[in-house]
Amino acid sequence: MSNLAGKAYGMNVVTPMRPGVTWINNFLFMMSRALPSTLSGLLGLGFIHFARWVIIRRGQWPQLGQPPANLSNDYMLFCSNFNGTWDQYIDAFADGIPGGLDLFWYSSTKYPNSIPITPFKDYIRANQVDTNYYYNATPGSGQRDIKLALKLSHDLAAIARAGEQSDAALASAYEGLLIANQGGLGAPGYAPVASCDTAAADRNRADAERGLWVEGGSGPIQAPRALQPIAADVVIASIANVDDAAKAAVRATVAATLGSAPHTDAAPKVTDPPPVPPAENGEKADG
Repeated sequence: MSNLAGKAYGMNVVTPMRPGVTWINNFLFMMSRALPSTLSGLLGLGFIHFARWVIIRRGQWPQLGQPPANLSNDYMLFCSNFNGTWDQYIDAFADGIPGGLDLFWYSSTKYPNSIPITPFKDYIRANQVDTNYYYNATPGSGQRDIKLALKLSHDLAAIARAGEQSDAALASAYEGLLIANQGGLGAPGYAPVASCDTAAADRNRADAERGLWVEGGSGPIQAPRALQPIAADVVIASIANVDDAAKAAVRATVAATLGSAPHTDAAPKVTDPPPVPPAENGEKADG
């Protein structure tokens, strides 16, 4: 599937529009640019790289040497890049700005409205044009990954620009940087399989890569997937109260870095386990 490149998906949708009502969509686009708050639901979807709607009138198509086309309709071109699967994107779009979608495609022929979702998905799928060539410079990173990495780079540069510091000051600044950038320290890579379509796209891409770049390869390129990177016993041991002195030292370091005392002692104490519901204890529950 050429629409997929790493964690990113490229979507192109072309829908016909009745020429007599194209001006309505022009007006709606002008209003949305003048009132960006109407797009707050769309702007809040952080996994979207961009989304663009363009009206192409029937006389504006490039000819490229062929005879002029005698078209009866204007067309709406929708282009978007996003992280995740096709279904996840359409679901989030319809949930975020259902009214906005209905306005943007108001003039499109046979547009079924974004709610209910199934006819809307059928409409998008029927008018989607696959991407012939899709290049992604950072296939193992999503939009959030890149933003967090840029923040980490900016914060590291700020420490470097601070000039010569004492060991204690440098250590304090570095610890503060780690606390502020915990979300940006993960390793990039392919996300877990979100759907059968995504898994099939991975296999198809691997076959194409092997055929083009790996001469004499023995099989498809396997994308590494860490389904359980940390053993369960390690996780359980990390939360056990086995070394109170070490825990106290960590709390003291964090408190010194943040300049505030922890409030863990104010949390309610649990002395007894919660009661087991009758139905789970082998007894018959009422009702």
